[in-house]
Amino acid sequence: MATQTLATKSGEKTLTMLGCGNLGLAVLTGILASISEPSEPGEKTSFETPTKFIACIRSERTAARIRSAVEPYPKFPVKILQNDNLTGVKEADIVILGCKPYMLNDVLNVPGMREALKGKLLISVLAGVHAKQIEDTLYLEGSASASERCTIVRAMPNTAAMIRQSMTTISITTPPLPKEWDDLVSWIFTRIGKIVHLPPSQMDVCTALAGSGPAFAALMIEGLADGAVAMGLPRAEAQLMACQVLKGTVGMIESGEHPSIVKEKISSPGGCTIGGLLVLEDAAVRGTIARAVREATCVASELGKGTQLVNGTRR
Repeated sequence: MATQTLATKSGEKTLTMLGCGNLGLAVLTGILASISEPSEPGEKTSFETPTKFIACIRSERTAARIRSAVEPYPKFPVKILQNDNLTGVKEADIVILGCKPYMLNDVLNVPGMREALKGKLLISVLAGVHAKQIEDTLYLEGSASASERCTIVRAMPNTAAMIRQSMTTISITTPPLPKEWDDLVSWIFTRIGKIVHLPPSQMDVCTALAGSGPAFAALMIEGLADGAVAMGLPRAEAQLMACQVLKGTVGMIESGEHPSIVKEKISSPGGCTIGGLLVLEDAAVRGTIARAVREATCVASELGKGTQLVNGTRR
């Protein structure tokens, strides 16, 4: 891995989204919303925040969606490049790789891409694709010295980035990133929610828990609302109440309450809560959810396979 420092370019930093689908657009708009807000007095960073943005996309439909999403931030216009990834990377200081995992070769293994990325920071948000796979796609074994390479960091946000409530896992790199880049990566993803730093070996389970977790939680909300609707509650009110129930429960647990204690406090002897809990336990709901996370982890570990080139051979 190259250990560069972020080069200056006329005092401005350019961030390119190499692929800007739902997740990439959520990250981009989160950053734009953040830098459009007034700065805290005395707030300083060890790096220059990006002020210029490029979105590399394939379809006009995606371009139209991006234009609409970034319209509230006219101070920081976003250049949209359709089917021109190389130009976007050449003009960038920082690149966020946000294409589909199966498109990795098509996006990176093109003439000039390696040179365009030289000395730059490449942040991958591709589920299931390890940093080593990206290196193997860009650089055949022994074909590039450290000074000719980019620095690759893996991060895994989730779909709640669109409302700046993401849970993002940032992979710890070896050797560690220079402080300037480490702070910059953390800054980017705290614009859209909370972050944790964990070893690369734990990224697949983080993809399952944080990446797939919103879908699992949505299923629980749907089930709570459906049960209430079955007993006569209007759908809109049932869904509102189910959402607030989860928000309130999250708040209690975040404040320090253990989930088991939350259950215990609500479960009065002979009451409705313990009756409902017995039904859930009889259906092995807790174990089923745990197995869902385990299964999603196994699937996540398979997502990146077959996406890299090693010595010119796809595997």
